[in-house]
Amino acid sequence: MAGQTEIERSPLRVLVLADCRSFHTERYVAELRRQGCCVLVASLEHGSLHHFKLKAHSPLQSLYYPLTVPAIRALVGRFMPDIINPHFASGYGFTAALARPRVPILLHLWGSDILLVPNKSALHRAKTKLALQSASGVIGDSEYLLQEAAKIAGFRQQRKIVWGIEKECLTWHREDYRLSRPLKVIVPRPHEPVYNNAFLLEALAPLINDRLIDVTWPGFGSMLSAFQRKATELAGNQVHYYECMPRREFLQFEASHDIYLSAALSDSSPASLIEAMGLGLIPVAGDIPGVREWLGPDNGCLFDLSEPDSLCEILTDIAGRDDNHALMRKTNLEKVKRVGIFENNIAETIGIMCELAGKS
Repeated sequence: MAGQTEIERSPLRVLVLADCRSFHTERYVAELRRQGCCVLVASLEHGSLHHFKLKAHSPLQSLYYPLTVPAIRALVGRFMPDIINPHFASGYGFTAALARPRVPILLHLWGSDILLVPNKSALHRAKTKLALQSASGVIGDSEYLLQEAAKIAGFRQQRKIVWGIEKECLTWHREDYRLSRPLKVIVPRPHEPVYNNAFLLEALAPLINDRLIDVTWPGFGSMLSAFQRKATELAGNQVHYYECMPRREFLQFEASHDIYLSAALSDSSPASLIEAMGLGLIPVAGDIPGVREWLGPDNGCLFDLSEPDSLCEILTDIAGRDDNHALMRKTNLEKVKRVGIFENNIAETIGIMCELAGKS
């Protein structure tokens, strides 16, 4: 059955080591369980997802992960997983490597753990290298991410599997492709340094003030206050925000917009981009390698992150013409249906787990 992996005999037992605050972790674990797996989540973080709380036994954050090794070994002995599934190489992947369990490790890469963290210090790179070398298999959501990981360390089995969007959410794909006037633009990434929202604001302020576009920004993130001050200075009361909301509610809200806009400085295969393509928005994103695997001249608009004018030209062109980009949007929907359905991709992940655990 599509989107479902049959697990013979007893359910596959999966010990997930991940940040339980992340909505990615929440929906990943929920789908593993829906498809028949028995899942235990262990996490250092405090989140609403039910989990075994790993305790930080040191005031030094750099020691949090290694000091959880005894607890993880004890969990393995009690839960008896078929496979351990750490998410984020330099954190939980490193911890799993130190624990040296007698069960396979399937390591999930999240992007920044390979693209950013190893560049912080020699220690960060060494931790990431050990995680990669110790894994029985590695999953990354883009070829670019896996290639960058291979530069850090050689590893065994690898597979590209994107996060994707739930099949039911495609029912919210826009039926009417008519463009709004002004264009309705949504920025889905929070106000954090890597997402570069200040660049978007400064580039687009003239278009906002001329009412060519109406941009809705996230009302959350560590840099929100600074962003709001700058936004008031550049565009007055024409800046709108949305609050953090449940996932499905947000996707329905996002589907009411014309343009998806991201200026991320580093990305693997952005889940938010795949979601926007599935919902029928016109994707406009900064030209970086991970994004390039999804967007090209035929199905999206890439702009130069060092040239604000290149973004202005794209949005001015879209706003000034009657072209609703119907073919582009339909093409993107078909691409998402082929490779970006979340349930199918979790089924593929479970299949890999079964192979590694000898339960296939």
